[in-house]
Amino acid sequence: MVTRTGNQETVRELLDTHGRTYAAEAHIRLRDTPQPLYQTLVLACLLSARIRSDTAVATSRALTDSGLDSARRMADAGWQERVDALGRGGYRRYDERTATQLGEGAELLLDEYGGDLRRLRHAAGTDVDALRRLLREVPGLGPVGVDIFLREAQAVWPELAPYLDEKALQGAHRLGLPDHPEALARLAGDADPAVFASALVRVALEKKKTVSAGA
Repeated sequence: MVTRTGNQETVRELLDTHGRTYAAEAHIRLRDTPQPLYQTLVLACLLSARIRSDTAVATSRALTDSGLDSARRMADAGWQERVDALGRGGYRRYDERTATQLGEGAELLLDEYGGDLRRLRHAAGTDVDALRRLLREVPGLGPVGVDIFLREAQAVWPELAPYLDEKALQGAHRLGLPDHPEALARLAGDADPAVFASALVRVALEKKKTVSAGA
């Protein structure tokens, strides 16, 4: 039988082994300001495709290195410029479609929210379901991409926490941890909720389990 103490030991090992967000891995210093929020949204779009997460992260960096780090700059860039930046990150399987979606998404954010995702958050109020619906309007951002963005954004939008989607709960199940967000949040204690969620997702995605379940 797994005890609470055993679960807490599992969580500590989990955070020691996998305790980093995908935004941090992509060198995004996430703050509640337009540019890093937009970069995180783009990262979520990239991660939601059927492609390796390290390729998506590398592509996020390539887009930033190419100066495509805000909705305005993404919209102003030519389609081929976006394709080339995606290719430099290794994102070749979906590069043409994604280049189009990134351009259309940037235009929508500029038209509706002045390129500032904080305005989208304000439009949703405190309703997480409304926030999901508004995010789904962004081209290329389906349900999986919305979950990825909100998992990361809970670091700076605390009303979302604990945001533990199906993929995070799969990781918890794999470790023998509770499958209820509130119970998991209690086990995580004062750990950054975005870091904790990302760690669980990494466990769900890995081929070989590298964290031992507590006994």
